Amino acid sequence: MSEPAPLSGRCLCGAVRFRARPRRLEMDVCHCGLCRRWSGGALMAVECDPDLAVEGEANLGLYASSDHGERGFCRACGTSLFWRMRDGSFLAVCAQAFDAPERFVLATEIFIDDKPANYAFANDTHKMTGAEVLAAFAGPPGSSP
Repeated sequence: MSEPAPLSGRCLCGAVRFRARPRRLEMDVCHCGLCRRWSGGALMAVECDPDLAVEGEANLGLYASSDHGERGFCRACGTSLFWRMRDGSFLAVCAQAFDAPERFVLATEIFIDDKPANYAFANDTHKMTGAEVLAAFAGPPGSSP
């Protein structure tokens, strides 16, 4: 099965626009504390090819949130746009930043052991603990979560 075509998206104010190629038309949810604080809730993201095309790059802010990851956001309006490995090997674009986010199916929840008890998704999803996610990233190339 071939990868989906590149899809467009933008921040709230339109100062940053992008085109990203999803690896699949599935959305994953991260429950880790960093993602919840950054996104104001569970982070819903789509794994994409690392070659993100950005317009308005002067408005793109980057925050190194860990030794291995960085978060992209709009400097003008604050919209959360993506999380990626600092070495460029993995990119997860915020699902709701795409122009048509309804095309993505909720598939996987990661860091499920960090999820607070005050919310739950009704969908039947594949669930991974933080240890399982970290092991998947450390595994052989192409074995990302």
